[in-house]
Amino acid sequence: MSALTVDHSASGHEWDDVVRIWEETDAPEGCKVEIIEGIVTVSPGPANHHNSIADMVQRQLYTAIPDDWGIYQTLSVAIPSRMSMFIPDLVVAPRAALDEPGHAIPAAAAELAVEITSKSNANHDRVEKLHGYATGGVPLYLLLDSWHTGRPTATLYGELRNSLYRVLDTVKYGEGIHLPAPFDVTLDTSAFPVG
Repeated sequence: MSALTVDHSASGHEWDDVVRIWEETDAPEGCKVEIIEGIVTVSPGPANHHNSIADMVQRQLYTAIPDDWGIYQTLSVAIPSRMSMFIPDLVVAPRAALDEPGHAIPAAAAELAVEITSKSNANHDRVEKLHGYATGGVPLYLLLDSWHTGRPTATLYGELRNSLYRVLDTVKYGEGIHLPAPFDVTLDTSAFPVG
C-alpha cells in the first residue's frame, strides 16, 4: 500500500491553513498523517519489522539520554519554513519542549530525529525529510534505510551548516553506528530485521 497524498498548496493555503487541514484529516487508525512541503500525506501504519527496529533503537537510546529527555514515536515536528510537519519514527527531545499546548514541537527543540524507511515512501525520508530536518535545525538525523540499493544501511547526518547536514557516518546493518555528544552511544544494528 502506498501513501495517499492530498495537495492543498495549489490553492494558496498558508501554513496555518495547511496545519488546520492536517489537524482535521480523518485517517484510519494507525495511519501517519504528515505535511511534506505543503502536501498533507496519509501513509499506512508501519510494517512489523519497522516497529521492531524502532523498539531496538529506542531501548539503546534510553541508556544515553538525560532523565529529563524523552523518546517519542508519535510526536509531530513542525518546520513551517518548509511547509512541513513530520512525525519521525523516533524523536528525542527534552520533555520541557512538550510543555506548550498543541500537537507539535518546533524542529529546533528536537535533539535527534530517526526515520526508518518503508518501501513505498523511502524517498521522502532520503530527500524531503533530510532537507526538512536540516532546515528546521535538528542537530542529528539518523536514517535507517532497509530499502537502500544493495544492502540496508544506517546513515547519521549532523554538523549543520547553512541548513545542510554533513554525513557523519554510513554503515551496513550489522555494524555499529556512533552517535556523538550529547548521546555518545554506539547503536548496534546487527539484530535489525530486513524487509
